[in-house]
Amino acid sequence: MSTDSSRRIQVPDELKEVLLQFSISYLVEQPPDLLDFAAEYFNKLQANRPTTATDNGADDQISLNSQDGDAEPPIVQSTRRKSVFAEAYDPEADDDDEGATAIFPKTDDQRARLVESVKNVLLFRSLEKEQMNQVLDAMFERKVEPGDFIIRQGDDGDNFYVIESGIYKVYINDKHISTYNHTGLFGELALLYNMPRAATVQAETVGLLWAMDRQTFRRILLKSAFKKRKMYEELLNNVPMLKALQNYERMNLADALVSKAYEDGERIIKQGDAADGMYFIEEGTVSVRMDQDDSEVEISKLGKGQYFGELALVTHRPRAASVYATGGVVKLAFLDTDAFERILGFLTDVLKRNILMYEQMFTEMARRNTNL
Repeated sequence: MSTDSSRRIQVPDELKEVLLQFSISYLVEQPPDLLDFAAEYFNKLQANRPTTATDNGADDQISLNSQDGDAEPPIVQSTRRKSVFAEAYDPEADDDDEGATAIFPKTDDQRARLVESVKNVLLFRSLEKEQMNQVLDAMFERKVEPGDFIIRQGDDGDNFYVIESGIYKVYINDKHISTYNHTGLFGELALLYNMPRAATVQAETVGLLWAMDRQTFRRILLKSAFKKRKMYEELLNNVPMLKALQNYERMNLADALVSKAYEDGERIIKQGDAADGMYFIEEGTVSVRMDQDDSEVEISKLGKGQYFGELALVTHRPRAASVYATGGVVKLAFLDTDAFERILGFLTDVLKRNILMYEQMFTEMARRNTNL
């Protein structure tokens, strides 16, 4: 492979379409096992492959909360045109100072409602406070009436939508596949991958949506996601435990991490609490302390590139110690329990080795305190 940074790998349109098709099927079905679903999906795709060449359309997001759990994975085969609305966005080539982000003024009530609507949007989890404010500024209100078409299958992607209220039905090739009830989001995949809409979304009731245009969506969200992945990949490359990860596993882990910041002296985890995830240290140091009689005793300090909180996940026991930020602001990358089990579950044996080390440390600490 050439090391010339000016050369770009061109992803064939056919590959984009197949992968988008599969992604949407997975999001609609939400199966318990990704690999089993993938095997079944591609076997069906091959079995239904036409004898004559067809132009397979690309998919847009259908539903993250599909209520049609028995539907077959949609295999959309049509002759709709390719999207020509824009070139693929390259976050690496994007100049931060180039272009301006749209701002739509809002009343205090509107902003409060918008904050409530987007608080559980996964796409926004990794944004810094300043970036989140940009998102809120850039979103605009759209009121809909029964029968209004929000997006149409085959059209170019213009906006990304978050639902505040209303009921919306999703159709592929005029077949109803799912329904949104006063919550959800749609329209992002056509913007992410520069492809036509794969589905039609129509309002069933009066409703209210919050929308963001394609250019702003890409500038804020894709640029942020790109920077976050690069930063976390560098961090994870320096964690010895993760050397066993394949590149794609490390990228998945980087995408699952959520940034958190703590002030000097602030408690990060509390001894005795249930485990909700583990932490990787981006910047700063933390103090690990255990309860001893009526006080806490420091047993170790951890710095950049180290991690903590994994033992409670491995042993399924309460937190064995408390952890505090020390020496200024501490930046951490948080991995929740579900992502830990999905991505790092196979490293459980490696992590269990640390249990003996910690038990020896606790025993030594208790011995020292007894001799005082």
